[in-house]
Amino acid sequence: MNEIIDLIKEREIGKCIENVSMKKYTTYKVGGNARCIVYPKNTKKLIELLKLCNNRNVKYKILGNGSNTLFSDKEYDGVIIKLDEFNEISMINSTTIKVGAGYNLIKLALFATKKSLSGLEFACGIPGSVGGAVYMNAGAYKSDMGYIVKRVKVLTPNYTVINMTNAELDFHYRSSFFQKNPGYICLEATLGLKKGNREEMIAINKDRKERREASQPLEYPSAGSVFRNPEGNFAGKMIEDLGLKGLIRGGAQISTKHANFIINLGNATATDIKDLITIAHDTVLENYNVDLKVEQEFVNWD
Repeated sequence: MNEIIDLIKEREIGKCIENVSMKKYTTYKVGGNARCIVYPKNTKKLIELLKLCNNRNVKYKILGNGSNTLFSDKEYDGVIIKLDEFNEISMINSTTIKVGAGYNLIKLALFATKKSLSGLEFACGIPGSVGGAVYMNAGAYKSDMGYIVKRVKVLTPNYTVINMTNAELDFHYRSSFFQKNPGYICLEATLGLKKGNREEMIAINKDRKERREASQPLEYPSAGSVFRNPEGNFAGKMIEDLGLKGLIRGGAQISTKHANFIINLGNATATDIKDLITIAHDTVLENYNVDLKVEQEFVNWD
C-alpha cells in the first residue's frame, strides 16, 4: 500500500488523504480507518488509478456520499475512490440535464426546481451523489432514478468509456445494472425532465420536508431506510409490531420515531448497527416468514 500511495502522489492523480476514519465519510458516522482516500482529477486519472490498483491487487471502493454504506470497524486496507471532481452540470436543452457522478443529489433536485423542471422532487431528501443514486436506483414517493435517466456515461472494466441507455441499465426497485456488474462505474448521467410549475414544486418539496422531519429521526446519524419494503407491507411496521422499536445495542438504536431506521446515538460502532440489522431481519423472518432485503451495502466485513 505504501508503494501505491507514493505512486498516486507522484503521478498527481488527485488529492490523496492517508489514514482517514470512515466515520467522516459515511452518514452512519461509523467505520474503521481507510489507508487512503483519493479524489481523481478526471477520467484519465481515474483510469490510471484503477490500473495501479488492479495491477498490484490492491482493493478499492468507489464511494459517493456514504449514505447507503456500512463500513466495518476494521481498517480498510485499500483505496477509497471519491468522484467529487466529477461535478460538472449543464443543460443540453430546455428539459435535459447532463450531470457528473459526483454531484450532490439534493443540490441537483434544487437546481431542477429553480429551472422549473419536474421529475426530481423525490430526490430532495436523499443525501447521496448522482453516481450513487444511479447505482442504487434511489427513489421515494413512488418514483426513482429509473424514471428520469436517459443515458449514462460508463467506465467499463476494460477502461473504455461507453454510453448506456435507460433500457440497458436494467432499473428495478432499488436495483440497477451496476449492482450486478460491479466493474462498471457511472461517470455522468443525462436526465430527461419535464416543464413544471416552480411554485407547485416548491410547495411539494416543503410539504415532504415537513413530513420527513415529523416521521424520520433526521437529528441522528443514519443511512435512511434499512430494509426495502416487501410487496404489500412496510418493513418499519413489521419491525415495530414485533416490539423491536427502540431496541438498543451499544450506541445504536432501532429508532423510536421510525422502526426502519437505525440510528447512531453518538458512540455506536459498525458492529452495533449490524447487530441490530441482523436482529430485525431474523425476527421478521422467524415471525412472518418474510426475508427482508437490506438496502445498505456492507463494506469490508469479510
